[in-house]
Amino acid sequence: MDADIDFDALLALPIIFMVIIVPLWLSLHYWYKSRASKALSKADEETLAELWQLSEKLERRVESLETILDREAPGWRHKS
Repeated sequence: MDADIDFDALLALPIIFMVIIVPLWLSLHYWYKSRASKALSKADEETLAELWQLSEKLERRVESLETILDREAPGWRHKS
């Protein structure tokens, strides 16, 4: 009978491992992978910084053009 108890105990450990540990490990593993993929890469950060600088430069140009148009054609904003 002692042999049966040892065999049952040895059989219970892998079952507990497969039922509790493996699903938990897989869930945490893929959760971490999904969070890591949401972060920007170094190249993405550089591209984003370049685009931000370009947008600021274009905004300054538009403001300059609006100033010029306000001076030379005061009613330009109200024309359709």
